[in-house]
Amino acid sequence: MSSLVVFVAKYFFAISVVVVALYWLKASRPVKFDLAWQLIVGGFVAVLLAVIGGHLFYDTRPFVSHHLKPLIAHAPDNGFPSDHTLLTAFLGFSILRYSRRVGLILLAIAVMVGAARVAAHIHSPIDIIGSFVIGAIAVFVAQVVVAKGLKSWMASRRGIRD
Repeated sequence: MSSLVVFVAKYFFAISVVVVALYWLKASRPVKFDLAWQLIVGGFVAVLLAVIGGHLFYDTRPFVSHHLKPLIAHAPDNGFPSDHTLLTAFLGFSILRYSRRVGLILLAIAVMVGAARVAAHIHSPIDIIGSFVIGAIAVFVAQVVVAKGLKSWMASRRGIRD
């Protein structure tokens, strides 16, 4: 059982990356353009929020605070937020706009990654919840920025000013 937990905690995020890449490859040109910008802007926002959140909130990793042996070797640093969970949640929320089914599958993967990282004693539930919140906020901000930017760009191409 512990080898399954380690596998999911360390490597399942890659499934999300592959699924998003395949989704992008099969998407129509407008969706590719929109999704690419959303991932770039949202990825930047997610990293920025994760760094800020890590500075504002320190969560001692469970293997340190509870004197446990982690299933995955890890530095005894701040556990907030979980980068693996943040990436998978961000990708799930990003795709949800385009495909509810694929987005929900990716969010289920994110839940599995987060649960496995808690089971491996390297994150606490607050790290996982924080990752989901940061991922959702990053996608929301990206959607607003990209939509506004696309609207402005389209208007400028037609010679229309707001």
